[in-house]
Amino acid sequence: MYDAAATSGVSRYRARRSRASLLALGLMTLGSLACSERSRSLRAASEAWWRAGQPDEPPQMLNTSLPFEYPVAQYLRRVQGNVTLRLFVDTTGTVVTDSTRLERSSGIPAFDSSALAGAARLRFRAARLRGTAIAVAMLFPVHFRHPEVPAVPSDTPVPAVPR
Repeated sequence: MYDAAATSGVSRYRARRSRASLLALGLMTLGSLACSERSRSLRAASEAWWRAGQPDEPPQMLNTSLPFEYPVAQYLRRVQGNVTLRLFVDTTGTVVTDSTRLERSSGIPAFDSSALAGAARLRFRAARLRGTAIAVAMLFPVHFRHPEVPAVPSDTPVPAVPR
């Protein structure tokens, strides 16, 4: 037995369901476009400071002591090393820790980890361009030196050779 009323109810349900699916799909598409536009505008804004040019005044470190801890195992073994960090210092002089990267590893993971952990505690007076604070990227060397071991050759100044 064919029930036209029941069939039309099912058809209406399917039509409503497909309209809801299309609406959800449309909203998701619009949302993804909005997100990509937002991220594009945020990316453009964050890259603007790169185009600002070289600062008139570089950032100045405010810490009275360096916040890097010499790893105990390396200290006991008298191991030394150099780490170079790429820091992003914002307009308030705060290091953006999510953007801190190892530019050059020491080859010793404990030194690299200690340098990255200490970078979060660095404080700066912001760089300035024409009197206005600007965000900058900078290289920051971290030297782990044991007091009872001779200087690393790269630390020793080389005298100029007269010609």
